[in-house]
Amino acid sequence: MSDVINLQATFLPNDGEFFRVKLALDIAIEQVVEEAGCIQYEITQESEEKIVLTEQWASEADLDRHSKGIAVQDLNESLSALLAEPVKLDRL
Repeated sequence: MSDVINLQATFLPNDGEFFRVKLALDIAIEQVVEEAGCIQYEITQESEEKIVLTEQWASEADLDRHSKGIAVQDLNESLSALLAEPVKLDRL
């Protein structure tokens, strides 16, 4: 059995864009939690300056499939002009 993959994604909204970033994430979360191998995909910290999304995947293959999926593509497109800097993704 493969090891569970734990990630934390940090989003820094541009000034005044918190609610648009949060909405884009909420839409993505609804889709992603239905993906094969998704154990956790939820916002675990939020403020006007920073939103943290915690992810947990059953395997590296599930994470890879997710990373190439339509939900991530749509999210990246939605966020392209709303973030102060690129998303920071950390493995925990």
